[in-house]
Amino acid sequence: MTAARKRATTKIRKLLLAGAVVAVGAVAGTAGCALFQSEQVAKGQKLYAHYCMHCHGEHGRQNEGYNWGQMPDPRPKDLSNQGEMSTFKDEEIYGTISRDMKDTTPEVGDKIGDDEFAVPTMPTFKYTLSEEEIWAIVAYVRTLHGMSLTFNVEGRKKELQDQLQAAQQKADQTKQALEAAEKKAEDEAEKKGVDVDDAATAKEQEANAAVAKELEAAKTALANFSSKPKFAAVQRPDLTMAEAEAAKQAETGKRLYSNKYGCNACHQVGDAGGIVGPALDRAGFRLNSTWVYRWIKYPQSMKPETRMPNLGISDPDARAIARYLATLRAPKPEKPIEKASAK
Repeated sequence: MTAARKRATTKIRKLLLAGAVVAVGAVAGTAGCALFQSEQVAKGQKLYAHYCMHCHGEHGRQNEGYNWGQMPDPRPKDLSNQGEMSTFKDEEIYGTISRDMKDTTPEVGDKIGDDEFAVPTMPTFKYTLSEEEIWAIVAYVRTLHGMSLTFNVEGRKKELQDQLQAAQQKADQTKQALEAAEKKAEDEAEKKGVDVDDAATAKEQEANAAVAKELEAAKTALANFSSKPKFAAVQRPDLTMAEAEAAKQAETGKRLYSNKYGCNACHQVGDAGGIVGPALDRAGFRLNSTWVYRWIKYPQSMKPETRMPNLGISDPDARAIARYLATLRAPKPEKPIEKASAK
């Protein structure tokens, strides 16, 4: 083989090798993304099965979940309908799953924007699941109508990390400014032979307190990204009140039960309501109001794996709903009610 031919052969081999390396790299990169996506979707599918499937169905189709037909209107939309679901951004689906509940009672309820999602029968998981878990559910829901999640979840995590770092730096700076101001005030007071005037550092103290709150909020936001939200244990409330006040609270609780927190989506009273949770038409006989208050405020503290989400219920609302449930005293049924089960 001539020298020129050897050089040509070597050049061809190098080009082929370079192409192979690029191809392998591309395959590896694609596999890595697919692996992450499959892990994310698998996680979302597991959470969906636990928290969502009884209403939305295994494949997201209407009248597929065993609770769908028992729910009051509006019932869950068809998650398998690509024509409709493709019109929603990932962030909009996330916002539906993670939001604050609104009182939809006409005239006396909360102000609700034209584009704001406020359907009581769809619970929020903002206070139950981590942000990462909710994004996993969104990723799985996307597969039900043949799409995939495009939102940059890792980028969101990096954003929260950067916010925490910036808040920490700001907190360090304000702390140093406060210490310098306190030192200056002490020196001046010593020269004058008087006590230190706290008002001399009031501006720095106020700034330090405000930045401390920002830092705590940044820490909480990052923690809630990867960990389920945790709250302080619910203390036993004092539910004693005058009869007239109790009746007034019961009326408010009845409204909130259906129009804000959508309890009737999962619980029956009489013949109306869902069958995910126990029937509540005899709650006044069998449930203690103090227990009810603590349960609806923070169900995960009493039963970590319960399917009932923490709805972010305020103290006044919890008192009102507990009072309403105490009024439900239906006659004992002639035959035992069959326990609900997935179909």
